[in-house]
Amino acid sequence: MIEWKNETIIEANIEKVWELFSDKNIKRIMPKVEEHTLIEKTEEEVGAKHQQTYREGKRVETYIVETKNYVNTENKKVKETSFVLGKAFQITTTYTLLKVDDSHTKLIYEGQNKGVNFVGRAMLKLSSKNANHDVVKEFMDRVSNEALKM
Repeated sequence: MIEWKNETIIEANIEKVWELFSDKNIKRIMPKVEEHTLIEKTEEEVGAKHQQTYREGKRVETYIVETKNYVNTENKKVKETSFVLGKAFQITTTYTLLKVDDSHTKLIYEGQNKGVNFVGRAMLKLSSKNANHDVVKEFMDRVSNEALKM
């Protein structure tokens, strides 16, 4: 299993940063997501399900993303999702936004990638922790940069 937790301060209002995690803006912070379609409930409730298509080079994967936790208050926003990728990996991500002041937001990005079968567990054991760290940092940087454009 791979786990991560990173945090950063973004020079933008919490509402602007939160808007990046909405369905209409998801491709701005996750450019490899080609399709993100709501199939159950609304995007703002626990139990919402989206069919998502993701491209990594020539490989395309389609899976169902379920919202496990959703909080939207003035000072704190949380979106936790979970999905199984390639029938091998159970991936859970949590995005927490905390209002620092009117023009600064703390983003906490945490998650885990767990092998659900022998192949998945073996692949995770062989994967590079540095590569995962780079992916997480790249995501955090992208959210910060996109928030500044809002």
